This record gives sequence, C-alpha cells and structure tokens, in this order.
Amino acid sequence: MSDMQVSQILQQMRTMAAMSKGESALEASTQVAKPDFGQMLKNSINAVNETQKTAGGLETSFEAGDPSTSLSEVMVAIQKANVSFQAMTQVRNNLVSAYKEIMNMQV
Repeated sequence: MSDMQVSQILQQMRTMAAMSKGESALEASTQVAKPDFGQMLKNSINAVNETQKTAGGLETSFEAGDPSTSLSEVMVAIQKANVSFQAMTQVRNNLVSAYKEIMNMQV
C-alpha cells in the first residue's frame, strides 16, 4: 500500500470519527495532524545518540574479551554510528545555512 493510499484511509477514518462525535465533515478534514519539526529533530538526535551508545558498548564489550561480541559486529556498529553522525552534521549545516539565508533577506 502506498503512502498516498495510507494517507487517504487515515483521512477517511478521521472524518468518520469526527462525524460520530457530531462534527461536520469539513471540520474533520481541516483537523490534520501536523508534524512537529522540533520533535522530529529531537527524535533524530536521540536516535544518533543511541546508535553511538550502542557502538560504544559493543566496543567496550569486545575489548573486555566478551566471546559473544564479534569484531565484525563491532565494526558495523561503529560505521553505523559514524554515518548517522555525519548525516546529522549535514542536517545541522543545512539548517544553519538556511537560517543565515533567511536572516540576510531584505524585508
């Protein structure tokens, strides 16, 4: 099922729920959940942090000689943490660039 179909089904469900509460279909269609950018950014940063903590824990476990931790598992976790951190850095750089561009606009 595509994202468009899922969105349409969710909208229909919201409309039916609102109509069951006595609201009109027009009121229900205008009440669309909007994503919170700040929350999405916070969740992304927390995900990067968790990835780095997991990689650090595996690294420490391997260095301590834990037989259940393999070198390949540690290396993959470290690379995942590295890639996710680099991606977050690029997002931050683009946000700073956009902020500077907006601040330099003539009003």
